[in-house]
Amino acid sequence: MRSVYLFLLDYMRETGGMGDYAKPMAAFVSIVIILIAAWFAHFLTRQIILRIVHRVAKRTKTIWDDILVKNKVFRGLAHLVPAFIIFFTANFSYPELHQKLSELDPATLNTLSVDYYFSLAGFIERIVRIYFIAIIVFVSNAVLNSALEIYNTTEYAHHRPIKGYIQLVKILAYFMAAILTIAALLGKDPTVLLAGLGALAAVLILVFKDTILGFVASIQLSANEMVHIGDWIAMKSHGADGTVIDITLNTVKVQNWDKTISTIPTYALVAESFNNWKGMEESGGRRIKRSVSIDMGSIKFCDAAMLGRFEKFDLIRDYVIQKENELKEHNRKFNISDEDYISGRHQTNVGIFRKYLEVYLEQHPKINLNMTFLVRQLQPTEKGLPIEIYVFSKDQEWANYEAIQADIFDHIFAVVPEFELKVFQEPTGADITQIGKAYSAK
Repeated sequence: MRSVYLFLLDYMRETGGMGDYAKPMAAFVSIVIILIAAWFAHFLTRQIILRIVHRVAKRTKTIWDDILVKNKVFRGLAHLVPAFIIFFTANFSYPELHQKLSELDPATLNTLSVDYYFSLAGFIERIVRIYFIAIIVFVSNAVLNSALEIYNTTEYAHHRPIKGYIQLVKILAYFMAAILTIAALLGKDPTVLLAGLGALAAVLILVFKDTILGFVASIQLSANEMVHIGDWIAMKSHGADGTVIDITLNTVKVQNWDKTISTIPTYALVAESFNNWKGMEESGGRRIKRSVSIDMGSIKFCDAAMLGRFEKFDLIRDYVIQKENELKEHNRKFNISDEDYISGRHQTNVGIFRKYLEVYLEQHPKINLNMTFLVRQLQPTEKGLPIEIYVFSKDQEWANYEAIQADIFDHIFAVVPEFELKVFQEPTGADITQIGKAYSAK
């Protein structure tokens, strides 16, 4: 390349009108030629070598080579070709000497400076070193991602995850890359910079404590995919319940449902707990978890008249008949009469009511039957026997979800008396007044 540069220099000097511009023009054209050659070499590498690698990876039965291709490991390595071309041709404007410049006399230096740029080679080499560092970081990141993905395909990944270790190695790689880049720009030894940073570490930690915490937290949030812009999160400790609208190094902004804005420190999302409703949005359902308390004084066995009335209900007719036959067969086997409610097995109004709720919800068009579906009794309390509905609605939009939930419990409260049950309700002032009037009348 030095011969090309000298040829261009002589040619431009011989061309009329170039004069003092011959040297910079020759250098500029030489740089353009180097860049074109580097680009062309990179193009050939991608078109030929990478295609061969990709085809081989597709034909093999192993998974790891496909993962390396997907994470662009070989695409990153292809950049080494133009980097080496630029690096080994960077000294085109530097004279071919067998001794150092400092050892030459001033007259010789002045003579050489007419044709050569002494500092241009060093400048280009610095740029190429940064290019090498960027390639190494990109390839290292791709290899680490591939290693993690390959490891996750093994049987050990579930019990011994290594994602945290991979993230630590990435942080160290980025830190070292930053040190090497600064050293390349300043032309200093990287160890000198590391020693200087070590002395200032305590001061830097105190001054940039929040920034460092936010930086580390933002890496963790991004790497673990804990929260993204547009996610619905709830964090009671910071009064946040709404949609994430911005994520910066130090803060995360949340627009609450009342249109106020809550600002949360980024590191708080890592140090404290919060709810991310993204899983609910992606699941295809939204949970309905609510109970109705039954007055335990209204729970009783079903007599023949009550069973006859229940058999008129389409939703539970088959269940009532089948269950009654099953219980009668059991009682007959142990010689227990139908009137003996204490010794035998008999249906209760609360049991039939619970079965009615199951069938009613199974036929509800807005309930997702592919997700958890429960109608259960909870622990009785001083406020009655809770019958809990634990199902998921198909519609996740807040307003529609609340309407579905309200519609279900409107029906439940209205149908409870049909089973001769009562909903528990604590006495009000009107109840006490009515009791007082009844007592006075006596």
